[in-house]
Amino acid sequence: MILALTATLAIVLQDHAALRAAPRSSATEITRLWQGDVLEIRGEHAGYLKVYDYRRERGGYLRVDAARPVELSETAAPELLAVLRFLRDSPGSEALGISYGAAYLKAVSPRAMTAEPFDAIAQMAERLADQASGSADHSADFAPHLDVAEQFGVRMRNVERNGRMGLCYDGELFHRVLAFPGAHPEERAHAILGLTRPDCINPDLGPVPRAAIDTERSELLEQVKDAELSPMTRGRLHARRAGVWAALAYAQDRRQQPAGPAAERALAELLAVHPDDLGEDRRPEYVDAVLRVGAIRWAGALPTPQPGPLTLSATPGDPGQTCVALEDARGRRAGPIIRRCTYGIVRMASIQVIPQGPALVLAVQPLESWRELWVFHERAGSWTIDVLSPGLDNPDEGYVDYAGYAPGTRRLLIAREVKDRGRFRRSFEELRLDDLALMRQASSPELLRDFGRWQDVTWRRDTLALH
Repeated sequence: MILALTATLAIVLQDHAALRAAPRSSATEITRLWQGDVLEIRGEHAGYLKVYDYRRERGGYLRVDAARPVELSETAAPELLAVLRFLRDSPGSEALGISYGAAYLKAVSPRAMTAEPFDAIAQMAERLADQASGSADHSADFAPHLDVAEQFGVRMRNVERNGRMGLCYDGELFHRVLAFPGAHPEERAHAILGLTRPDCINPDLGPVPRAAIDTERSELLEQVKDAELSPMTRGRLHARRAGVWAALAYAQDRRQQPAGPAAERALAELLAVHPDDLGEDRRPEYVDAVLRVGAIRWAGALPTPQPGPLTLSATPGDPGQTCVALEDARGRRAGPIIRRCTYGIVRMASIQVIPQGPALVLAVQPLESWRELWVFHERAGSWTIDVLSPGLDNPDEGYVDYAGYAPGTRRLLIAREVKDRGRFRRSFEELRLDDLALMRQASSPELLRDFGRWQDVTWRRDTLALH
């Protein structure tokens, strides 16, 4: 909802504008005003506007150059729209843009109304929420700008993720754009992208409500035709669909439903993205999709026969658990060699036996966008299971792949992709099999000698780490 504007008004253009008790620079400063603040003009004297601030319930004097009077009439609407268009594409001016958007909505006639102002205000509200969450300038004070936006009915909500609080725009104006009969496809696409953001989903939702939200997101993303969009918007939609279908594949796997079609759709959408079309600012959206699709790469894949003598089997454990057991087909001992249970999804199709080790690797996915690698290997005459995670310090999302084994040096080859505190990292590593100590690491497999000779052919064909 956008608050109605009335009376003879001025919009503050600058941050930290001083509202003074008298029309002179030496007068007592009553308060500081911020860009986008709306004031009622009650007179002018000596280069100062006499104004009243209804939000703070106080009056005073403000320099003329710190505010711009606005006329709320049909004849002034085109000028207000021109300013709104300019501010929409000016990062750092979101509060001012929202204020001008509210003025335009008050001035424009109903017959001339389009979805454009709702789209512009919603985009600026979303950008303001991102900036306030710390994704932009950490030194800026966004609280006053959020207060300015709130006076026009622009609402934000808190979302806590990984122990950090962030803000998300509630999306009311995005819904208005979708309901507007003459909305342009680009405007509809902006609205759909704003309403399907994965980082604005409550992380504490249970599996059932989360699956319902993901289904709703997938349906929203089908409501716009790609051919009518710019290359950047089309690429963003493909990346978003890839992430949503990856989430659906994970949910279907957890419910023991066929996840193959959803996983295939996620991969197809990812491959349809042309990263160069996204530009530097939107590149993180593609990286996010890559990590989410990479994490569910084994979803829907069928296990292949294990050559033996070492074999791995999976059986139900406690409610919600899967237990895996390593056995020796030669029957050298009674019962399994080693056994371990997990609440994650065990990807039996990922099993790779390393006879020269001897060792065996298995992918386990405990979270929607998080996949680990379990390494079964012998150490000092006894078997153990070590877990290789994509990264440390509670990163946001990622996966680790088995990439091969170099028998001459007894080195395990792995690839990791991870997003940690908003930063993407990819690494290719050689680990000593005996204790999984890191021996060599590089940003490209071509820089590691053993990768060039011993990398797994299937991994090279299917991995996303070489995208």
